[in-house]
Amino acid sequence: MLGRGVNQILAGMMPEEPWGDTLPLLKSADLRMVNLECAITNHKQEWERTRKAFHFRADPAAVRVLRAGHIDICSLANNHTLDFEEQGLLDTMSILDANGIAYAGAGCNDEEAARPAIVTAGKKGVKVAMIAFTDNEPAFASGRVQPGTNYMPVGLDVETFNRIETAIQAARKQGAEIVVFSNHCGPNMVQRPIVEFREFARAVIALGADIYYGHSAHVFQGVEIFRGKPILYDTGNFIDDYAVDPFMRNDWSFLFRVTMDGRKLKRLELFPVKLSLAKVELAHGNQWTSIVQRMELLCAEMGTKLLRDGRHLVYQSS
Repeated sequence: MLGRGVNQILAGMMPEEPWGDTLPLLKSADLRMVNLECAITNHKQEWERTRKAFHFRADPAAVRVLRAGHIDICSLANNHTLDFEEQGLLDTMSILDANGIAYAGAGCNDEEAARPAIVTAGKKGVKVAMIAFTDNEPAFASGRVQPGTNYMPVGLDVETFNRIETAIQAARKQGAEIVVFSNHCGPNMVQRPIVEFREFARAVIALGADIYYGHSAHVFQGVEIFRGKPILYDTGNFIDDYAVDPFMRNDWSFLFRVTMDGRKLKRLELFPVKLSLAKVELAHGNQWTSIVQRMELLCAEMGTKLLRDGRHLVYQSS
């Protein structure tokens, strides 16, 4: 989230500074994905058609932070993309386009909002797609000729499953070997996904997605391996200016690194991080231990065993 307080501080920072010492890890990856939870725009009129407590806007220069982090794809399907109205969304998309950053989950109409973002990754030129959905802010939903987000309530009904399957098939038809399902769903500050969300995420994998990438709770949740595929129920925060809850510790998170061999999960690595205002750093000492212990507990509840390997946690597929 590059808006509000982060946006103010960025004026006095080098664009790579918010990434802290996670930057070498980002650079070493073949592909990098984030949920961009703000508008990047000069448009100052806030969304007022429905009640919103917070509005997040970053100046156009903030895109330099995404470029410094070598971000390849942004999910725009969330509850802050239209905080500065449709113009803010259109500006965000234009700025990302101009900087060669792909995005999914929002567009000028329904068709564009549902369109997968596809990029080529690694020396082998593997095509990776992101399809992005959100169950937040129904008023932000795109329409036939209306800019907005790819809105879809979490459900276990045939219509929802058909929509998911159609999106996955659309990505496959465009040559995507790996499909990432990005979902911004559920309430804030919840450490464990409810049963319906777990059933939904498993259904997404069963319908053909290779990675489930969740983000909305502002705290990390456990990881489940289902049919050999990773379900990251919630990846928590990364760069922001949010007030810290002393119990929920929304300033604790991870950098998640997924290694695939074709469509098969080869390795999942979780690097603990500590967030401060407008900056993320790898965790150390007692904080590292506390973050790791919480994730180990949450994963164990889902039957996922993580191994401690030096500075991070690892799941190795058999």
